[in-house]
Amino acid sequence: MARSLNRVQLIGNLTRDPELRYTPNGAAVCSFSLATNRSWTTDAGEKREEADFHRIVAWNKLAELCSQFLVKGRKVYVEGRLSTRAWTAQDGTSRTTTEVVIDDMILLDSKRPEKTEEEETEPKKVVQPMQPAQSPKASKKKEKEEEETEEVAPDDIPF
Repeated sequence: MARSLNRVQLIGNLTRDPELRYTPNGAAVCSFSLATNRSWTTDAGEKREEADFHRIVAWNKLAELCSQFLVKGRKVYVEGRLSTRAWTAQDGTSRTTTEVVIDDMILLDSKRPEKTEEEETEPKKVVQPMQPAQSPKASKKKEKEEEETEEVAPDDIPF
């Protein structure tokens, strides 16, 4: 039995923000570009660098996650398969493209962007976490507990 394998693993940086679209039957499709860099030293001893650019496509839930978390410049690991498509363009020419259809994506950097001088001088806003809704009985019980645990000053004691 003959076996075959179509597997791609890439680590690189996004060259543009992801673009999220939906097919007519509601499936999410996210596409973005990934740059991978390669460096080597020639026989003459000079250092050379080369970048390759890859079209990446994600489908369904992974597509929505990619559009939510990925931005231009982020370092990411993607894994999937090579796919070549052919179509006829609006001007009648025949077109083909090869892309990586991913089924796994891992973020490799923190999502803290570089701060500008304006952001560093602005005061930080404190956001209070949302409190879960409580039933009237629970809120009365909480008020009663707060009353019982109130501190009493020594001057308030009658003796």
